[in-house]
Amino acid sequence: MILLSLLMNKEIMVELDSLFERNARKLAQTELNHIRYIMDEIDWKQRLIGLKGARGVGKTTLLLQRLKLLKLPANKALYVSCDNIWFSQHSIVELAETFVREGGLFLFLDEVHKYPNWAQELKNIYDDFPELHTIFTGSSLLEILNARADLSRRAIVYDMQGLSFREFLIFETEHSFPMITINDLLINHEERAIEICKKLRPLEHFRDYLQFGYYPFYRESINLYPSRVEEIISMVLYIELPLLRKLDVPYIPKIKQLLHIIAESAPFVPNVSKLSERIGINRNTFISYLFYLNEAGLTRNLYKDIKGVSRLQKPDKIYLDNPNLHYVLSSQKPNIGHVRECFFLNQLQYNHSVEYINDGDFCADGKFTFELGGKQKSAKQLKGASDAWIVSDSIEIGTGIRIPLWMFGFLY
Repeated sequence: MILLSLLMNKEIMVELDSLFERNARKLAQTELNHIRYIMDEIDWKQRLIGLKGARGVGKTTLLLQRLKLLKLPANKALYVSCDNIWFSQHSIVELAETFVREGGLFLFLDEVHKYPNWAQELKNIYDDFPELHTIFTGSSLLEILNARADLSRRAIVYDMQGLSFREFLIFETEHSFPMITINDLLINHEERAIEICKKLRPLEHFRDYLQFGYYPFYRESINLYPSRVEEIISMVLYIELPLLRKLDVPYIPKIKQLLHIIAESAPFVPNVSKLSERIGINRNTFISYLFYLNEAGLTRNLYKDIKGVSRLQKPDKIYLDNPNLHYVLSSQKPNIGHVRECFFLNQLQYNHSVEYINDGDFCADGKFTFELGGKQKSAKQLKGASDAWIVSDSIEIGTGIRIPLWMFGFLY
């Protein structure tokens, strides 16, 4: 038995060499000249760290950059994708056990949602190998808190979003810009805008960002960007949602058609009864599907009251998740008003609660009211309202309660 165990361990080590070789190739291709904001927000001292986010926002790149920044010997840190064929014969626990035995300290596991028993095995690794730091990524649909293995007490989980307009400007111009808090923006927006405009003209870049600046892979090829985004949409609809939310595959073409409708009529006010009847599913199932699209990073649901929102509560309005989706899903030139609202909601909702209101377009954190429009937008609709602002497109510097739309892209 001892001899058999030794032979098996030796066999695993030989097979592990292929993972180290792949790891070395990945690191060699990883650049460190553009690192996302969230790198500095993660508490890397924790032993079990999760990174959730929609497909395409840059989770894999962040893992590899962190691994490269550690500057450790090859046997100390390892990146592995959980859809690697290696796992057809071995488990994550086996990998961790062998890796630790050989001196491993940092294990980076990408796309754990593609591994069947990920939650239980991550728990076992945390409990059995206290010297090992495990960092994993997963779909935005990953339910850490509801996983059967109690990971919520062990894992620190972060949500990752696509590029903000601020990050896009850093990538494009090499200038450095600090984040702006919502309170600083509302009080000192004129001063902050003047500081930024001394370095560049933000409106020269804003339309590009709205069209192709949200997903970091735009840097690889702008010409191929639309097809890459379409591929993301299809992967989410045909693979992630059926796998992680049991979405019925026969309904997916109609769900995709719904995304096109939202793109051309956003903000979309859903008539649940008519739509569920057209698709051929019951009302509650259809509302659940709307909830899943929001979770998957394809849409954003807006409610009049976000307290206690459940999966069976109909959203008051539905937007696409980010403005780039408008340019991919719309059959004609997107309505700029729709794109403005989509951008505003995407950038603001990352760190703030946002609700739908009657007197204005959006309410943030239960107290700030915003009305969006072009440079000539009047404050008529906000008459008498306190803590209310006009958010105007096509202006570089605002005044008083009028704030440039692009500045909300500096919130993260």
